Amino acid sequence: MKLTLFSVEEANKLAAELAPTLERLLQAKREFDELHERVEVLSLALAGASPDNPDARELRDVHGRRTELAEELTRGVQAIQQRGAIVKDLDQGLVDFYSLSGDRLIFLCWQLGEAEVAHWHSIEGSFATRQPLHRTELD
Repeated sequence: MKLTLFSVEEANKLAAELAPTLERLLQAKREFDELHERVEVLSLALAGASPDNPDARELRDVHGRRTELAEELTRGVQAIQQRGAIVKDLDQGLVDFYSLSGDRLIFLCWQLGEAEVAHWHSIEGSFATRQPLHRTELD
């Protein structure tokens, strides 16, 4: 994958464009997680049950839907990453953008729901270590 460097303005523009897609992916991820829990419950309930048991049919349906969602999530994350952004945490809607601060490679950090990219962290860092963005740092 080619590394794309973003200015704050470019990251903000892309974040705004990605927000609707990211919202859909978060909803799909929530449904995927709920279905995963349902699979676990049904698997326990079906120990020794016949294939025509209603729960067995539900389990097949849940597996099918979960597979569809997994493919949708994979495609969605790949589409975002092809635009140069990095999906860091789909559950929280965290996206990072490579940028430079002087000669130092950093991540501009944005979370779905934030009005703009207003934080950064080191490449080794994470959301927990992000710092407020001072535009003079990126000049």
